[in-house]
Amino acid sequence: MDFLAEGFRRALALLFSADAEVTGIALLTLKIGLLATLVACGLGIPVGFMLATKAFWGRRAALTVVNTALAFPTVVVGLLLYGFLSRRGPLGGLEWLYTWQAIVVGDVLLAFPIAAALAAAAVQGVDPRIRRTAQTLGAGRWRTAWTVAREARFALAAVITTAFGHVVAEIGSAMTVGGNIRGQTRTLTTAVALYTSQGDFGLALALGLILLLLALLVNVALQVLQGRGGVGHA
Repeated sequence: MDFLAEGFRRALALLFSADAEVTGIALLTLKIGLLATLVACGLGIPVGFMLATKAFWGRRAALTVVNTALAFPTVVVGLLLYGFLSRRGPLGGLEWLYTWQAIVVGDVLLAFPIAAALAAAAVQGVDPRIRRTAQTLGAGRWRTAWTVAREARFALAAVITTAFGHVVAEIGSAMTVGGNIRGQTRTLTTAVALYTSQGDFGLALALGLILLLLALLVNVALQVLQGRGGVGHA
Protein backbone atom coordinates (compact mmCIF):
# COMPACT_ATOMS: atom_id res chain seq x y z
CA MET A 1 0.00 0.00 0.00
CA ASP A 2 2.86 2.40 0.79
CA PHE A 3 4.25 1.73 -2.68
CA LEU A 4 0.93 2.65 -4.35
CA ALA A 5 0.38 5.67 -2.11
CA GLU A 6 3.84 7.02 -2.87
CA GLY A 7 3.26 6.43 -6.57
CA PHE A 8 0.01 8.39 -6.49
CA ARG A 9 1.61 11.24 -4.52
CA ARG A 10 4.44 11.58 -7.02
CA ALA A 11 2.05 11.29 -9.95
CA LEU A 12 -0.14 14.09 -8.63
CA ALA A 13 2.92 16.23 -7.91
CA LEU A 14 4.13 15.79 -11.50
CA LEU A 15 0.70 16.61 -12.90
CA PHE A 16 0.09 19.72 -10.81
CA SER A 17 3.61 21.04 -11.37
CA ALA A 18 3.18 20.77 -15.16
CA ASP A 19 6.40 18.76 -15.46
CA ALA A 20 8.06 19.53 -18.79
CA GLU A 21 8.63 15.90 -19.75
CA VAL A 22 5.10 14.84 -18.85
CA THR A 23 3.63 17.79 -20.75
CA GLY A 24 5.78 17.13 -23.81
CA ILE A 25 4.82 13.47 -23.97
CA ALA A 26 1.13 14.30 -23.54
CA LEU A 27 1.16 16.99 -26.26
CA LEU A 28 2.97 14.70 -28.72
CA THR A 29 0.46 11.92 -28.04
CA LEU A 30 -2.41 14.34 -28.56
CA LYS A 31 -0.93 15.60 -31.84
CA ILE A 32 -0.37 12.11 -33.18
CA GLY A 33 -3.80 10.93 -32.02
CA LEU A 34 -5.71 13.83 -33.55
CA LEU A 35 -3.87 13.68 -36.87
CA ALA A 36 -4.18 9.90 -37.19
CA THR A 37 -7.87 10.03 -36.26
CA LEU A 38 -8.54 12.78 -38.79
CA VAL A 39 -6.88 10.86 -41.62
CA ALA A 40 -8.27 7.45 -40.67
CA CYS A 41 -11.85 8.69 -40.28
CA GLY A 42 -11.59 10.95 -43.32
CA LEU A 43 -10.81 7.86 -45.39
CA GLY A 44 -12.61 5.16 -43.42
CA ILE A 45 -16.04 6.74 -42.94
CA PRO A 46 -16.65 7.27 -46.70
CA VAL A 47 -15.47 3.70 -47.35
CA GLY A 48 -17.84 2.43 -44.66
CA PHE A 49 -20.68 4.44 -46.16
CA MET A 50 -19.98 2.92 -49.58
CA LEU A 51 -19.85 -0.60 -48.16
CA ALA A 52 -23.17 -0.06 -46.44
CA THR A 53 -25.06 1.52 -49.34
CA LYS A 54 -23.52 0.36 -52.62
CA ALA A 55 -24.10 -3.03 -54.21
CA PHE A 56 -21.00 -4.17 -56.11
CA TRP A 57 -19.11 -7.36 -56.84
CA GLY A 58 -16.91 -8.35 -53.92
CA ARG A 59 -18.81 -6.22 -51.38
CA ARG A 60 -19.26 -9.09 -48.94
CA ALA A 61 -15.57 -9.99 -49.23
CA ALA A 62 -14.60 -6.35 -48.64
CA LEU A 63 -16.73 -6.24 -45.50
CA THR A 64 -15.12 -9.45 -44.30
CA VAL A 65 -11.63 -8.04 -44.86
CA VAL A 66 -12.46 -4.82 -43.01
CA ASN A 67 -14.02 -6.66 -40.08
CA THR A 68 -11.10 -9.09 -39.92
CA ALA A 69 -8.64 -6.18 -39.86
CA LEU A 70 -10.23 -5.01 -36.60
CA ALA A 71 -8.41 -7.81 -34.79
CA PHE A 72 -5.09 -7.41 -36.61
CA PRO A 73 -2.25 -7.43 -34.04
CA THR A 74 -0.79 -3.95 -33.66
CA VAL A 75 2.76 -5.23 -33.33
CA VAL A 76 2.42 -7.03 -36.68
CA VAL A 77 1.27 -3.79 -38.31
CA GLY A 78 4.32 -2.11 -36.83
CA LEU A 79 6.59 -4.87 -38.08
CA LEU A 80 5.26 -4.67 -41.64
CA LEU A 81 5.47 -0.88 -41.61
CA TYR A 82 9.02 -1.14 -40.27
CA GLY A 83 9.91 -3.23 -43.32
CA PHE A 84 8.46 -0.64 -45.68
CA LEU A 85 10.11 2.34 -43.97
CA SER A 86 13.52 0.81 -43.32
CA ARG A 87 16.42 1.88 -45.53
CA ARG A 88 16.12 -1.28 -47.61
CA GLY A 89 12.34 -0.96 -47.83
CA PRO A 90 10.34 0.58 -50.70
CA LEU A 91 9.57 3.71 -48.63
CA GLY A 92 13.01 4.07 -47.08
CA GLY A 93 13.64 7.26 -49.02
CA LEU A 94 11.09 9.07 -46.88
CA GLU A 95 13.37 8.61 -43.84
CA TRP A 96 10.33 8.35 -41.59
CA LEU A 97 11.48 5.41 -39.51
CA TYR A 98 11.78 6.39 -35.83
CA THR A 99 9.82 9.59 -36.36
CA TRP A 100 6.41 10.66 -35.13
CA GLN A 101 5.19 10.60 -38.74
CA ALA A 102 5.81 6.83 -38.81
CA ILE A 103 3.66 6.46 -35.69
CA VAL A 104 0.88 8.42 -37.40
CA VAL A 105 1.02 6.12 -40.44
CA GLY A 106 0.87 3.04 -38.21
CA ASP A 107 -2.06 4.47 -36.26
CA VAL A 108 -3.91 5.30 -39.48
CA LEU A 109 -3.48 1.72 -40.68
CA LEU A 110 -4.89 0.47 -37.39
CA ALA A 111 -7.76 2.97 -37.11
CA PHE A 112 -8.88 2.86 -40.74
CA PRO A 113 -10.65 -0.53 -40.51
CA ILE A 114 -12.25 0.57 -37.25
CA ALA A 115 -13.66 3.69 -38.90
CA ALA A 116 -14.79 1.78 -42.00
CA ALA A 117 -16.40 -1.16 -40.18
CA LEU A 118 -18.17 0.91 -37.52
CA ALA A 119 -19.29 3.51 -40.06
CA ALA A 120 -20.77 0.75 -42.23
CA ALA A 121 -22.63 -0.62 -39.22
CA ALA A 122 -23.86 2.87 -38.29
CA VAL A 123 -25.20 3.57 -41.78
CA GLN A 124 -26.79 0.13 -42.03
CA GLY A 125 -28.61 0.90 -38.81
CA VAL A 126 -30.42 3.87 -40.38
CA ASP A 127 -34.04 3.20 -41.37
CA PRO A 128 -33.99 2.39 -45.13
CA ARG A 129 -37.14 4.45 -45.58
CA ILE A 130 -35.17 7.62 -44.91
CA ARG A 131 -32.92 6.96 -47.88
CA ARG A 132 -35.83 6.01 -50.13
CA THR A 133 -37.80 9.08 -49.07
CA ALA A 134 -34.89 11.38 -49.86
CA GLN A 135 -34.51 9.82 -53.31
CA THR A 136 -38.28 10.06 -53.93
CA LEU A 137 -38.18 13.77 -53.11
CA GLY A 138 -35.53 14.25 -55.79
CA ALA A 139 -32.42 14.41 -53.64
CA GLY A 140 -29.22 13.71 -55.54
CA ARG A 141 -26.55 11.22 -54.51
CA TRP A 142 -24.68 13.62 -52.23
CA ARG A 143 -27.84 15.07 -50.71
CA THR A 144 -29.14 11.58 -49.99
CA ALA A 145 -25.81 10.59 -48.44
CA TRP A 146 -25.89 13.71 -46.26
CA THR A 147 -29.43 12.89 -45.10
CA VAL A 148 -28.41 9.37 -44.11
CA ALA A 149 -25.24 10.63 -42.40
CA ARG A 150 -27.28 13.16 -40.45
CA GLU A 151 -29.52 10.41 -39.15
CA ALA A 152 -26.48 8.36 -38.15
CA ARG A 153 -24.54 11.33 -36.74
CA PHE A 154 -24.42 10.09 -33.15
CA ALA A 155 -23.18 6.66 -34.19
CA LEU A 156 -20.63 8.29 -36.50
CA ALA A 157 -19.46 10.51 -33.63
CA ALA A 158 -18.91 7.32 -31.64
CA VAL A 159 -16.85 5.99 -34.56
CA ILE A 160 -14.53 8.99 -34.29
CA THR A 161 -14.12 8.71 -30.53
CA THR A 162 -13.49 4.97 -30.79
CA ALA A 163 -10.81 5.52 -33.42
CA PHE A 164 -9.16 8.23 -31.31
CA GLY A 165 -9.23 6.07 -28.20
CA HIS A 166 -7.65 3.21 -30.12
CA VAL A 167 -4.76 5.23 -31.53
CA VAL A 168 -3.82 6.97 -28.27
CA ALA A 169 -3.87 3.65 -26.41
CA GLU A 170 -1.86 1.73 -29.05
CA ILE A 171 1.66 0.65 -28.14
CA GLY A 172 2.86 -2.18 -30.42
CA SER A 173 3.18 -0.23 -33.65
CA ALA A 174 4.32 2.98 -31.92
CA MET A 175 7.15 1.17 -30.17
CA THR A 176 8.27 -0.65 -33.33
CA VAL A 177 8.36 2.22 -35.82
CA GLY A 178 8.78 5.10 -33.36
CA GLY A 179 11.59 3.68 -31.25
CA ASN A 180 10.38 5.43 -28.07
CA ILE A 181 12.94 8.22 -28.49
CA ARG A 182 12.85 10.80 -25.71
CA GLY A 183 11.51 14.16 -26.89
CA GLN A 184 10.77 12.87 -30.39
CA THR A 185 8.65 9.72 -30.52
CA ARG A 186 7.89 8.91 -26.88
CA THR A 187 4.11 8.69 -26.48
CA LEU A 188 2.06 8.12 -23.36
CA THR A 189 1.76 4.37 -23.85
CA THR A 190 5.40 3.75 -24.75
CA ALA A 191 6.53 5.99 -21.89
CA VAL A 192 4.32 4.15 -19.39
CA ALA A 193 5.85 0.83 -20.49
CA LEU A 194 9.39 2.23 -20.28
CA TYR A 195 9.13 3.94 -16.90
CA THR A 196 7.32 0.97 -15.36
CA SER A 197 10.15 -1.34 -16.47
CA GLN A 198 12.65 1.13 -14.98
CA GLY A 199 10.82 1.16 -11.67
CA ASP A 200 9.68 4.80 -11.90
CA PHE A 201 6.11 3.99 -10.92
CA GLY A 202 5.15 7.58 -10.06
CA LEU A 203 6.04 8.95 -13.49
CA ALA A 204 4.41 5.99 -15.23
CA LEU A 205 1.27 6.50 -13.16
CA ALA A 206 1.18 10.23 -13.96
CA LEU A 207 1.29 9.46 -17.67
CA GLY A 208 -1.33 6.74 -17.24
CA LEU A 209 -3.65 9.20 -15.51
CA ILE A 210 -3.25 11.64 -18.40
CA LEU A 211 -4.16 8.83 -20.80
CA LEU A 212 -7.30 8.15 -18.81
CA LEU A 213 -8.09 11.87 -18.74
CA LEU A 214 -7.83 12.08 -22.53
CA ALA A 215 -10.26 9.17 -22.90
CA LEU A 216 -12.62 10.79 -20.40
CA LEU A 217 -12.55 14.17 -22.18
CA VAL A 218 -13.30 12.56 -25.55
CA ASN A 219 -16.27 10.68 -24.12
CA VAL A 220 -17.56 13.78 -22.35
CA ALA A 221 -17.35 15.69 -25.65
CA LEU A 222 -19.38 12.93 -27.32
CA GLN A 223 -22.01 13.08 -24.58
CA VAL A 224 -22.26 16.87 -24.95
CA LEU A 225 -22.73 16.56 -28.71
CA GLN A 226 -25.37 13.87 -28.26
CA GLY A 227 -27.17 15.98 -25.67
CA ARG A 228 -27.27 19.02 -27.93
CA GLY A 229 -28.42 16.90 -30.83
CA GLY A 230 -31.17 15.34 -28.74
CA VAL A 231 -32.44 18.76 -27.60
CA GLY A 232 -32.40 20.11 -31.15
CA HIS A 233 -34.18 17.02 -32.46
CA ALA A 234 -36.91 17.34 -29.86
